[in-house]
Order: sequence, then structure tokens, then C-alpha cells
Amino acid sequence: MTITKFTQDHEWIRIEGDTGVVGITDFAQEELGDLVYVELPEVGKEFSRGDEAAVIESVKAAADLKAPVTGTITEVNASLTDEPGKVNTDPSGAGWFFKIKIADPQELNDLIDEAAYAELVKK
Repeated sequence: MTITKFTQDHEWIRIEGDTGVVGITDFAQEELGDLVYVELPEVGKEFSRGDEAAVIESVKAAADLKAPVTGTITEVNASLTDEPGKVNTDPSGAGWFFKIKIADPQELNDLIDEAAYAELVKK
């Protein structure tokens, strides 16, 4: 069973065992506009929750994707380097950024579920 949680900063993490697949929400990609550049983290790099893990640049703005949990990067979506627009067309699927081995599963309790996230973006 996979569970998806969200941050207040518009990132999502889909939990698959002890690994999380991380990306930005549809709301975030709409706010940013057409993505033109993505800088992904290095595989093997460790991040603490809240650390800047990836850089996103669009025609309108630049933003940082923060690590939603503490852990180690196990894989990156290298296709985004050549096709950052995948994030615009499929932000919760083919537009994922990286996979992270979750160091402290308790941190997931601080994230919000889909219903709470939907309320957050209504505001």
C-alpha cells in the first residue's frame, strides 16, 4: 500500500516501503508556470527535513524543492534534466524529482494528508 503525504510548501512524498518518491504538487507547478530548468540532487547525498534538495526554474520564478523528510537520495529522475516540462504535464507521476530512503519514519506524521492539503490550497 502506498500513501501520499504533503508539505505546507507544496511538495508531495509517496511512501513506498522505506523509500519516498518526491515531487511538487499540481498547485505548485501551476504557480511556477512552464518549467525550463531543474537541478537534481546527487544520488547518495543526505538531507535533513527542510533542506533545499533541488532547484526549479520556470519562466516566472525560481524555487527550491525541500526534502520533506530526513534521508539519503537513492535515485533521481534524470529525464527532467532534458525535459523539465514533465513536471508541468504530470507533476504527480512522470514529473517526480527524486527518491529518498527515509531515515526517520516518525517525520511523516508531521506531514498532511490529501484532504488537509486540498484545504490549504483553497485559502
